[in-house]
Amino acid sequence: MLRIDWKRYGLLYLLTGLIGNMICYLFVEVGFYSFPYIFLPITKIPLIAILAAFSYYVILGVRYSPVNWAYKIAFYGVIVNTGMFLETVLKNMTNLIRYDFEWDFWGSYTTWWIFFILMEWIGGKIIPPHLRKPLNTDAFRFGHWFWFVIHIVAIFTIFLAGLYLGLQIKYQK
Repeated sequence: MLRIDWKRYGLLYLLTGLIGNMICYLFVEVGFYSFPYIFLPITKIPLIAILAAFSYYVILGVRYSPVNWAYKIAFYGVIVNTGMFLETVLKNMTNLIRYDFEWDFWGSYTTWWIFFILMEWIGGKIIPPHLRKPLNTDAFRFGHWFWFVIHIVAIFTIFLAGLYLGLQIKYQK
């Protein structure tokens, strides 16, 4: 995307990294979650990972998100659910993320949605329509490629959420 317009997409990249890192740092300071194993412990957050991953997701989202908001929700649903899957794997399999005081998957899921909707709005102000390449709404119709992507991600997410919940519930007599 930087090849298309490095100033605008670069600004969006930097803003996303800055906002993402500020939110993450705020949540760590409040005590919602922590990162026990990070490269630079002085920062308390994985600065580079947030800058790279979140900024890349946002740039992809802004570049390819459909024009109509009804389709944007489905489009960002794929991004958010994929991100939450990765976060869940990192939390449960690697202990890189630890949820602390009053933080859970729902809080994280909601924050992902708010962040991406906010960045879509900011990206819409920075990146003009002629520099975007929105998905055609036909891709969302039954039988087309993105319809399959949406449904695979949704079914996978629902299945894994049910499995995770089932594993977390303690057996009661």
